[in-house]
Amino acid sequence: MKQKLTKWRLLTVFGLLTLVLSGCGEPFLSTLIPAGEAGQIAYDLMILSTVIMVGVVIVVTIMFAVAIIKFRRKKGDESIPKQVEGSHVLEIVWTVIPILLLIILTVPTVITTFELADTKAMDKKKEDGTTDALVVNVRASLYWWEFEYPNQKIITSQELVVPTDQRVYFNIKASDVKHSFWIPAAGGKIDANTENVNKMWLEFDNQKAIEADNLFYGKCAELCGPSHALMDFKVRAIPQDEFDQWTTAMQAVDAKAVPEDPQAAAGQEIFNQKCLSCHAVSPADERPEAARMAPNLGSFGDRELVAGILEHNEEELKNWISNPEAYKPGNKMTGTYGELSDQELDQLATYLMGLKVEQ
Repeated sequence: MKQKLTKWRLLTVFGLLTLVLSGCGEPFLSTLIPAGEAGQIAYDLMILSTVIMVGVVIVVTIMFAVAIIKFRRKKGDESIPKQVEGSHVLEIVWTVIPILLLIILTVPTVITTFELADTKAMDKKKEDGTTDALVVNVRASLYWWEFEYPNQKIITSQELVVPTDQRVYFNIKASDVKHSFWIPAAGGKIDANTENVNKMWLEFDNQKAIEADNLFYGKCAELCGPSHALMDFKVRAIPQDEFDQWTTAMQAVDAKAVPEDPQAAAGQEIFNQKCLSCHAVSPADERPEAARMAPNLGSFGDRELVAGILEHNEEELKNWISNPEAYKPGNKMTGTYGELSDQELDQLATYLMGLKVEQ
């Protein structure tokens, strides 16, 4: 008896914890706090399906309870209850009701599916090859993300910057294995494949972005290797005028400019010798995709995190450069640039932290 009571107490505690913890979502990461049109559409569908499922459970539970209590055999009663097999009314009722529920769920789901798949705006190109719609080419690699803005002719990595209150269209693919592009607060996930390009759109509400400090989290949602859980990226959602300023600043970067700081200038020399064959520091990187084997570092100094997971400071940057395998097992950076002395690490870190487009 005591064991049964203990089990019920544990179930009650876990049930209450589940209920309480379900309200712990953050606005920058939770699908239950939608940050834009696509996210709201998906959220509304989740609410609709949940209401239907909960309603079915409640009705069935009530019917079961009524049957158990009202029609239970009384002591000494040996009579046989009225048999209802072959009742056309009951058969019609329990056939029609599920069909109606499926129709209620199917119609908005189909409409929503086609609405979220409508990317015709990104295919309407002008004479110069650009589009009125903002397009971002997303490329997933082990274990980092590249974001190319073909209209603006700029490339960045690990941090996606988008304007609020407008649809942003995405071409999504992978360069090595299957990945999945997902910004939980903004909308559903979509596969990044090596053999084809998938398309989608997302929109970020300005007020929701302000509530999230203009920063949302993105993830790889497909198991892709030992560091899959660490394949994060950040999304900065900012007003259109700030986005235009960012774009102009990115386009104006002079990657060949020598830093005034002697320490940073020495770091630039080290970078050119050991890192430039994989990384670029120009947002206007014109190399073919196959030559872009590592993240673009043109705005590295403006990022929120180092390698998407470490605090953004020189110490953590040096830790990452010294031993990337300790932080992201299976990455392709390990062992490609040889050993660096402590002095070279200091100089390289100073140079990289100075790569800023926003002052």
